[in-house]
Amino acid sequence: MIIIFFRAILLYIVVIFGIRVMGKRQLGELQPAELVITILISNIATLPIEDTDIPLLGGIVPIMTLVSFEVIMSAISLKSRRARRIISGNPRVVIRDGKLDQQEMQNLRFSVDDLMGQLRQNGIFDICDVDCAIVETTGQLTVYKRFAAQEATAQMLGIKQKENMSGPPFIVVNDGDIVTEVLESMGIDEEWIKSVLKEKKLVPQQVFLMTCDRNKQYYIVERE
Repeated sequence: MIIIFFRAILLYIVVIFGIRVMGKRQLGELQPAELVITILISNIATLPIEDTDIPLLGGIVPIMTLVSFEVIMSAISLKSRRARRIISGNPRVVIRDGKLDQQEMQNLRFSVDDLMGQLRQNGIFDICDVDCAIVETTGQLTVYKRFAAQEATAQMLGIKQKENMSGPPFIVVNDGDIVTEVLESMGIDEEWIKSVLKEKKLVPQQVFLMTCDRNKQYYIVERE
């Protein structure tokens, strides 16, 4: 039992390392080749755990081989558009100028229910509001609305305002720990954070969340 426990932990570390090496993607954003590699790695990792007669290297070597192959193929795809098309395919337009391309949907084996489901995920419940829809290589649907259905923007309304140069707020204290990685880009340091907290009669360990932007506008949530 102890042997199985340690084998499982070691293989878990190897798989996590391999997935991190291949890059950060959510499951729904995986390319077909990446999804196949992920499934193969998960299946290979279970074999040495279930059968202790299989050497641990019998799981680690194939996993690292697949990871290395995926990294190489990714590098080739980045440098070659033709290779990228072969490995990942091309985006396909299923709605063009408001007209549904039924033949393209048949080629993709994309049903009406699939289309409407993904339109609803994009906040669209009436297909008449769609000017263009593209099925990406990941299977996700990207939608461009007709002008009349688009949300009004400041540019459409002719509203002019000075650009906000502060940028979005970042987390600078996370559950009592100062997030040093973002401080330099924010133009602040740990001493500034501690001085702000000191004014509030707090220390970092008493803060659950603190966010701050480049204009040093901050928001603090105390730990309960």
